[in-house]
Amino acid sequence: MVILPNQTLNFSSVAFMKNELLLHLDKLHTTKLGMERIKTNLHLDTWDVVDWCKQAICAPHCSITRKGKNWYAEVGDCRITVNAHSYTIITAHKMKV
Repeated sequence: MVILPNQTLNFSSVAFMKNELLLHLDKLHTTKLGMERIKTNLHLDTWDVVDWCKQAICAPHCSITRKGKNWYAEVGDCRITVNAHSYTIITAHKMKV
C-alpha cells in the first residue's frame, strides 16, 4: 500500500496495513544466520524459529507496526523485525523493560 503525501488514513487503511503481515505469514522465512541470531537473542530452545515467530505474530496481544521497509511485531518482551517486501525475519530481540 502506498500512502501519498496528502492522503489521509482512515481506520480501514490502518487495519489493512496491520493485517498485511498476517495475510502473508506463509511467505515468512529467515536465513540460516538469522535463525541462529534469533535463537541466541531470545534464548529459544526450538529448532523451528520461523514457526515460533509465526505463532508469536499471530498472538492476540501482538502489536504490529510498519516503519519504512520493516514490520515490527511486539509480543510479550520481544520484538520481531520482518522485511516488508521479502517477508524475511531479520532479527528478534528482548525488549528492555
